[in-house]
Amino acid sequence: MQIAFVNFIGTGKFGGGEKWMVSAAAQLAARGHHILMIGNAGSKFLDHAANSALPSLGISRWQKATGVYLRTLAQALSKQNNEIIICNLNTDVRSAGLLAKINGTPVILARHGSLNYPKKRLRYLLSAHYILDGIITNSQIIKNIYAGYGWFDERFVKVIHNGIAIPENVVSQDFSNRFPGKKIIYSAGRLAEVKGFTYLIEAAAILKKTRNDLIFVISGEGKLEAELKQKAIEAGLEESFIFPGFSADIFPALKGCDLFVLSSIMEGMPNVVMEAMAMRKPVVATNVNGVCELMVNGKTGFIVPPKEPLALATAIAKIIDNPKMIAEFGKAGYDRVKREFTIPAMASNLEEYLQQKLHEKTEPKR
Repeated sequence: MQIAFVNFIGTGKFGGGEKWMVSAAAQLAARGHHILMIGNAGSKFLDHAANSALPSLGISRWQKATGVYLRTLAQALSKQNNEIIICNLNTDVRSAGLLAKINGTPVILARHGSLNYPKKRLRYLLSAHYILDGIITNSQIIKNIYAGYGWFDERFVKVIHNGIAIPENVVSQDFSNRFPGKKIIYSAGRLAEVKGFTYLIEAAAILKKTRNDLIFVISGEGKLEAELKQKAIEAGLEESFIFPGFSADIFPALKGCDLFVLSSIMEGMPNVVMEAMAMRKPVVATNVNGVCELMVNGKTGFIVPPKEPLALATAIAKIIDNPKMIAEFGKAGYDRVKREFTIPAMASNLEEYLQQKLHEKTEPKR
């Protein structure tokens, strides 16, 4: 199959959706399919694509600003002669998706790991009905919410769970030199409102009232960095709430920590929870979208309501002082990821779905 992945997210952003696109494209390329990655020139998205040896087309900022990029995009899509195009952002659907439809591309899809079509928004409805042939998402909960809009038939939204590659021989980050005798609670993600780090700071402040042996480490960068650091200082956590910045490889930190916490108020299927489980770590996570499909509450960790710092603090305290629970939850999480959430399993499901959609659009109807 000839497949283009289109993602014009900001040049400095690289989150779960971008990671999914790169890993999915690399897996499909390894299976003999022809891939083209399209996005902003100099973006982290295309940098990661290049690191995976994926052919790419970068469109510069001045082309975007002047509208010239539409012509460049149209020429690229026409030259590539794609059979399938997979878009990320809604604006990608309305630009690359529409151009691909005009160009006669058989299958045009969107991949959304979170809800991107707000109810009763006409332009989103029109994009879905008149441009897209389907939406790929990563959780049944999101599929059910889309179904509740009444816009699509049951087969329009396809659930393909995320997968990760479990790395071998990860060298554990040694936190003990900097924080001797402390227990490490680790988080990672964009420093943005949807990640709920404000509530994690409040949970840490609750725990600090009765103990001083916990260190909270958040890997990530984002527009709320200064604000979150100030909140930590105001809560008296300047020595125990650490912001080391963005890390391209969080597996060493995951392996070296005692517990992973996801404090988000909105997610799709969070890769970082799978990554923590793959490193045999128990997880405390807020009950957002795909978390309950990924975790087993009380077996691989605890699932708590979002925006409730006391619930976060209580769950952390229940695990962090129980070595037996840490070991049992860690093993159960690892076994679950290895059994159900690997990249080969995800790629096989995606490949089968794409072949099915292409068959539906190109085979003569009888």
